[in-house]
Amino acid sequence: MPDLWWNDVKNFFDPGLIGALPDVSVSGVSVEDWQAVFDLVRSSGWAWEYREGRVVGSLPSAEVVFARPAGSETGDLRVWPDPAALVIFRPYSADSIDFDVDLRELQGQRRLDLLCAFLATIGRRLGKPVLMAAKGDEEHPVLGFWPEADRVVLLADPRRV
Repeated sequence: MPDLWWNDVKNFFDPGLIGALPDVSVSGVSVEDWQAVFDLVRSSGWAWEYREGRVVGSLPSAEVVFARPAGSETGDLRVWPDPAALVIFRPYSADSIDFDVDLRELQGQRRLDLLCAFLATIGRRLGKPVLMAAKGDEEHPVLGFWPEADRVVLLADPRRV
């Protein structure tokens, strides 16, 4: 049974209402949590690539990523949990795991189920909530994986978007 039903939440996936690239994050993390995500990506079977600027390379350890000198090129980790759905992790800060999804790639029940499974996989690995909010409105998440419920739950009313 799905965590969420498309007809109930489709307003949260309307790029015109909340922006095409909502903010997805896990707060209160550490370099070790980032490493757990890197290890998960490597072992998951998902396609991925690590980039620093335009250069594609091997995925360094989280310790190396966060030990870079100030002003150096910031990398991003691109992950395809499905060939048609891209997730971009942006390691800007060791205390927050931030990533983007493109709502235009997440339309319909099958794609919603894919997103829920991805959020749950990250949340279960870290034992922390994984929250999605409209771009620039991280204080008001609309849905997310909640460890106590062990599923993705609604955190706002989709009729009030």
